[in-house]
Amino acid sequence: MVSRTVVFAFLSLIVVVATAGCSQEKKAETPEPSRPVKTVRVAAAEVGRMLSYSGSVKARYDVSMAFRIGGKIVERKVDIGQHVGVGDLLARIDKADYELAVSKAEADLDSASRQVDTYAVNQRRAQALFDQKVVSKSELDQRNLAYDQAVAARKAAVTAVDQAKNQLSYTDLFSTAAGIVTQVSSEQGQVISAGAPVVTISLDGEKEVVIAVPETDIGQFKVGKIVKATFWALHDLTLEGKVREVAGSANAQSRTFNVRVSLPQDDSILLGMTATIEAKGEDARPGFDLPLSALAKVDGQTVVWVVDPSSREVTMRPVKVGAFSASGLYVLDGVREGDLVVAAGTQFMAKGMKVAVLEDNNQTSAKNGG
Repeated sequence: MVSRTVVFAFLSLIVVVATAGCSQEKKAETPEPSRPVKTVRVAAAEVGRMLSYSGSVKARYDVSMAFRIGGKIVERKVDIGQHVGVGDLLARIDKADYELAVSKAEADLDSASRQVDTYAVNQRRAQALFDQKVVSKSELDQRNLAYDQAVAARKAAVTAVDQAKNQLSYTDLFSTAAGIVTQVSSEQGQVISAGAPVVTISLDGEKEVVIAVPETDIGQFKVGKIVKATFWALHDLTLEGKVREVAGSANAQSRTFNVRVSLPQDDSILLGMTATIEAKGEDARPGFDLPLSALAKVDGQTVVWVVDPSSREVTMRPVKVGAFSASGLYVLDGVREGDLVVAAGTQFMAKGMKVAVLEDNNQTSAKNGG
């Protein structure tokens, strides 16, 4: 009996060991699943340091409209954003005092005209008496002088009337150009002096973008430099602009320099729109624009993980990076055009790991930085 028990136990042990060996063999033969990853296809790019600044669209010319005389504003006819044409009424000031001035000037002219008539009669009488040798030459000269003075006074009175009428006409402020009202500086009921701005008009025609550039980058902008202009409200519109003016001194508060970029004519661009100006730095060199998520740090080195198209295995490759780009960083060395780089999940990568490239990302390419 003992021998049968021992034999049975031995056979059971053999079966257990064999079963465990088969299980381990099957487990070893089971392939490790591939990790799904997002990738980006490296595209060639000839780039330098890209400069990007936000600004706003403005008219090239702004005109401040003001009364040529002082007075109390009794009516303002326009508001901000309204388009006006040449000759449109903008505002009006109280006419009462200027109408009185015209009446006084006309009365003075009437008086001066009557004086001329009176002195003309005296002059003719003096001339007749002088011809009869009744009065002296000096008396005639005095009458002639008085007449000449009366004529001069009448001429001055005529000028005063014209001036008073001009002053009266200045109580209506008319637009001298076509454009959009962008600022209102005076309101109805306000007493203003001559020359005080009432409204500001941005003239129709040329438009430009004004950006503020720090002193560290102002040397990159020269008059005539070609730049790229995009607009937040017009996603599909990209225009080629040209630097028209670079401020010669910094703004006292912001310590930045205003740069004005001329735009080609496009009716879809409206005043006040937010625009982005992109310009290539002068230190251009070849590079590849990759997203930040594609870069990783391993043992103090910046690396990317490149997918082998045939084996679907990843290889770590050290890279040299340059300046920031709009979407990430410029890689100056370490990758080649056409490389398939892991774009997300780099922290899970290991040398020789097999990956499954997501179908939606197979065709994704790094942006061309040029």
